[in-house]
Amino acid sequence: MSLPEDEERLLPLAQRWPRASKFLLSGWAATVAELATFPLDLTKTRLQMQGEAALARLGDSARESAPYRGMVRTALGIVQEEGFLKLWQGVTPAIYRHIVYSGGRMVTYEHLREVVFGKSEDKHYPLWKSVIGGMMAGVVGQFLANPTDLVKVQMQMEGKRKLEGKPLRFRGVHHAFAKILSEGGIRGLWAGWVPNIQRAALVNMGDLTTYDTVKHYLVLNTPLEDNIMTHGLSSLCSGLVASILGTPADVIKSRIMNQPRDKQGRVYENILC
Repeated sequence: MSLPEDEERLLPLAQRWPRASKFLLSGWAATVAELATFPLDLTKTRLQMQGEAALARLGDSARESAPYRGMVRTALGIVQEEGFLKLWQGVTPAIYRHIVYSGGRMVTYEHLREVVFGKSEDKHYPLWKSVIGGMMAGVVGQFLANPTDLVKVQMQMEGKRKLEGKPLRFRGVHHAFAKILSEGGIRGLWAGWVPNIQRAALVNMGDLTTYDTVKHYLVLNTPLEDNIMTHGLSSLCSGLVASILGTPADVIKSRIMNQPRDKQGRVYENILC
């Protein structure tokens, strides 16, 4: 039942526009988390890139450079060779990406859970609905955020290109968007979108599904209540499962996104080869 217009105006913004509020809150939380964890994301991308077939054709400087070994040594190597602040190279498109991706997927998941699928009579969200809803939410959010993810990956590799004696591709975030758009058109901004949404579907299947399932289990089968401890344990479990499921597709999408768009420099044709 809808409220009268005068009473509706007195409600808090979160109640008047719940979807928009959740989008903004998810985007804000994702921005804070991205700033704190971005160095880990950068080292992950650098580790994912080494070992690909193109490395043998990059020249003597690339063959003579020592490969990254482990997360800590990779991060220390970046600081020593490029500078401490380079641990945040590419953070701006990463923030753009997380605002679009996190907001989009949470709003989509909430809509699917509350409107499309609905909860059972005991207010429990069945596992199969959680799996489907999580995957669909991840696909929608990641497809919308693919251009920002593409720019983020390419900017994360700029420091490595400089060490290898290669010219830098971009002067900044907006130049990166403009250059990719001019070279590949609109379709160029969605390079690598297939493994990207596959990764997002797997990550969200593990993330959102595990979170809901673990939280429901803890509340029903342990002395824990629906509080910050329960949410924290559920988040730890969901993050672990999501990372395990999504890493293979994440490696594939990072390599496809970082390769040149021209056929001469292209290493991978699709997600299989």
